[in-house]
Amino acid sequence: MTLLASFLNSGGFHAIRDVFFLLIVVFWLALGYWTYKDAKRRLDDSTLIALSTAVGLIPPFVGPFIYMLFRPPEYLDEVRERELETRAIEDRMTALDIRCPVCHAEAESSFLVCPVCTTKLKQACTSCGAPLEPIWQICPYCETPIEAPAAGAPPALGTRRAHRRTR
Repeated sequence: MTLLASFLNSGGFHAIRDVFFLLIVVFWLALGYWTYKDAKRRLDDSTLIALSTAVGLIPPFVGPFIYMLFRPPEYLDEVRERELETRAIEDRMTALDIRCPVCHAEAESSFLVCPVCTTKLKQACTSCGAPLEPIWQICPYCETPIEAPAAGAPPALGTRRAHRRTR
């Protein structure tokens, strides 16, 4: 018993005890710092970041676990990236809207002419009358080869207005 009492009263024990408490305090502050950094990456509001850091520090060693239960599941960068991807998908979907190049009226992919301004939108197949895309070499509906436009012929997308008769 005297050996234990002499060890507890020695300078070596006091040094070990002080280093141990110092490590505990450093670990506690590191957990608070981690909570602050994580909250900063997940939250926009500075008040919520301060509250999260306080929750991470005040109940020592338990606070970060409490914070982890209530923190947002995504980083702000992930949220912004997801919003950008959603916006890009929406832009691609609206780009699929076919519009008349002259009057910008909505047109369906099966329209040969614009119903508003009568602009020719697509060429019709000579055999089945189906609308053809300008780059197609053959009609996919009836397998009729598409003749290349003659040299000097007007382009496929032109205006086709009804001529008015003047009296």
